[in-house]
Amino acid sequence: MPLPLAGIVAEPAGTMAENVVAIPSDENDAPTSVSDASNSSSFETIMSLSDNEDYMSSNEKIVIDEEENEQKLEIEKIEEKKHEINKVLVENEIVLEPKVGMMFNSEEEVRAYYTQYAKQAGFGVSKRTSKLGHDGNLKYFTISCVNQGKAKSKATNALKPRPKKNLGCKAKINATCCPDGKFTLTTVVLDHVHTLSPGKARYFRCHKQMDSYVKRRLELNDKAGIRISKNYKSIVIEAGGFEKLPFGEKDCRNHVDKARRLRLGVGGARALRDYFVRMQEKDDRFYYVMDVDDRSRLRNVFWADARSRATCEYFGDVITFDTTYLTNTYKMPFAPFVGVNHHGQSILLGCGLISNENVETFVWLFESWMKCMSGQAPKAIITDQDQAMKRAIEIVFPETKHRFCLWHIMKKIPEKFKGYSQYEAIKRDIDRCVYDSLSCDEFEDSWQRLL
Repeated sequence: MPLPLAGIVAEPAGTMAENVVAIPSDENDAPTSVSDASNSSSFETIMSLSDNEDYMSSNEKIVIDEEENEQKLEIEKIEEKKHEINKVLVENEIVLEPKVGMMFNSEEEVRAYYTQYAKQAGFGVSKRTSKLGHDGNLKYFTISCVNQGKAKSKATNALKPRPKKNLGCKAKINATCCPDGKFTLTTVVLDHVHTLSPGKARYFRCHKQMDSYVKRRLELNDKAGIRISKNYKSIVIEAGGFEKLPFGEKDCRNHVDKARRLRLGVGGARALRDYFVRMQEKDDRFYYVMDVDDRSRLRNVFWADARSRATCEYFGDVITFDTTYLTNTYKMPFAPFVGVNHHGQSILLGCGLISNENVETFVWLFESWMKCMSGQAPKAIITDQDQAMKRAIEIVFPETKHRFCLWHIMKKIPEKFKGYSQYEAIKRDIDRCVYDSLSCDEFEDSWQRLL
């Protein structure tokens, strides 16, 4: 059973940051942040209950909690079965073709309807454009076929181009928001320039779905030591064939890999928490944050010691951030914040372990780092060309200059130019332009000559 951590934020007393303790709610066990300063009466009430002789023992509370958890699991299973029945009924319905003037209550309804129609017709869809009004609400948006747009080859070798999937398909729908908040279809294009295949529509990303029942089953079977291939085959047999499933074996492997990263064992989570507690006893400026999911499983961790926090005050104007380290037992990306001191030496300004590399995770990590450093955002940050990281920096550090790492840029030169006959000369000229330029003007002149 995973250790029930709950969004712990540890900050020593007497520092500028505000102490926050997460207490799970009785209704849904979701971690709720409670400020020590604004909820002192709640804290005193909890302490008085713990001192009360009539208060239940810890063993009795554990038994009651386990019974409540079992009841909640049973309720969840019943809800999952109802969801499965409703989903089958919806999938068996015939979706009518979209027409101009059709009304929907929300953007989600438009997307769900057109996605279901696309699956029935045999093509994939994606959101193409959208525009917000002056009030910040969605004004209109366009959902089109995934084969829309002009074809762009992403082949690393110019002599061996990859097949191009964008065929310039014009099929789309435009939805406009009405004054009453509903959405109406103003433009409908049904003609496609490619062949439709309803039997293979489930392979499009927009149609790949894995419900909570299947996810829970995959995780439980993985804990029992059942291999992914057998795990997937059992689901195929239960569904009545491969064509009945909206996902493949690779999707199952990806979900199980993600669940394994989140499944930090009781011993590992407790050891990590105990280590942080010991470090805070030795160093009252030691800072750490633990992020958990809706099942109270450890998801992300950030920590920084007193030296890192003090150093950041002087050398935190420019930092580098990278997540290419995967050498820990749980295969969680290690994400260090690194700066450079006045001796040109690399210095650690905090680090974290994250379970995913998406925008939400990076936003949480950057906000945790900035809160640890008393709200001091860096003037510049250097990262690789990860799009999720770029978006998170725009959200958390809007005034910070974002630059790409030179090593990652130069690493792509062989990938882009190795297929050309003059590759060695091109590489030599680029190296000279990048490494031998001592000023911006000199670099611009060398770059123009190179072009």
